[in-house]
Order: sequence, then C-alpha cells, then structure tokens
Amino acid sequence: MGQLKPGSSLIYERDGDTVYRRETGAAPSTRVEVGWEYDPRTSNGRPLHEEIKEAKLWGDIRRAARTNPALQDALERVIMIYHLTRTEKLP
Repeated sequence: MGQLKPGSSLIYERDGDTVYRRETGAAPSTRVEVGWEYDPRTSNGRPLHEEIKEAKLWGDIRRAARTNPALQDALERVIMIYHLTRTEKLP
C-alpha cells in the first residue's frame, strides 16, 4: 500500500483535469496526484470515441448493403457524389 496508513481514510479532489488524494484531516498541500482527465482526440480535433462510433456505423452500413438493394443503391450514389465533388487530387 505504499505510504498509506492502515485504516486511514482518503479524500479525492479534482482541480481542473487533475485528480489528487490526501488523508482525511491532512493539509491540502499534502495531496498527491493520482490521475487526470484523458480525452484523446483525433488529428481533426474530434473526440476519438466519436470517430470510432462513426467508423463502426459506416461498416455496419456497408455490411447491411450487401443484402439490401435499396441501401446498396443509396451507398453507390453517395460514393459517386463523393468522387465527383472531391477537390483534392488522387495519389
């Protein structure tokens, strides 16, 4: 348990994105950093979990389109519009 005293109670505090702990009754200056808020972002600034959910959604759509002709047709039109409106050059 490191430097913890058996039977002691701990207080957890948050200051901004950082989480600290200290023993009950101890001065705030004795607190120890134990963690922080972690919000990974992608290169475009969006939260990583949103990018993952969107990628999963498109995967689900592509798999469902294999057996759904209307969905396959709509997906093909989306792909065509995407290629027609691209502004960057292909490699």
